Amino acid sequence: MDTNVLENLELTTEEIVQGGIARGMSYLDYRLLMDGLAAEGKATGTEVSEDMVNYTLLNQRRMKRLDKTLKIDEASADRIKSYAGKKVTWLVLTESWCGDAAQSLPMINKVAALNDDISLKIILRDENLGIMNRFLTNGAMSIPKLVMVDDASGNVVGEWGSRPKIAQQMVVDYKNQHGMLTPEFKEELQVWYNKDKGQSMLNDLLELLALK
Repeated sequence: MDTNVLENLELTTEEIVQGGIARGMSYLDYRLLMDGLAAEGKATGTEVSEDMVNYTLLNQRRMKRLDKTLKIDEASADRIKSYAGKKVTWLVLTESWCGDAAQSLPMINKVAALNDDISLKIILRDENLGIMNRFLTNGAMSIPKLVMVDDASGNVVGEWGSRPKIAQQMVVDYKNQHGMLTPEFKEELQVWYNKDKGQSMLNDLLELLALK
């Protein structure tokens, strides 16, 4: 069913989310999508610009690198493997051009891969506005957005997004001081991501699973 139709129906958040899960891609399928877009000079989204195409190519390279280099320490891995709560699905909304998503999704995947009780499904924001509009961040359709769903009940039991807490605070502080994010700040944020090596993202996910 078309997203616009879904938005006009009196569906519960849980019902709309279940539709998203059913349509969701695996991480492998999303990475293959990214590879294809990069090779063809394309990007996802309803309004594609040259910048979005360039960001998609950059993000494809970035994710390929992070898939290989991100590490989870042994103590954290043991905690994730010991997670024995309710089986959950992490439904992540994203787009190929989103730099924060390229930084976060590889760690999200690595954590989910350590425990069979955690499933990861990925959907595109602009194709799922009915879901996105239920999970706004400060009134904005910020991505990536992770929605954690209890598989048994279908209830939403947690959410995360759109950046690790430390990075999000950096953004808030800069906006409060300067009114907008400048290219210089975006470079500074990228430097932070490179130095952090996914560890803040890992900590956020451990908190989401109530493991920390």
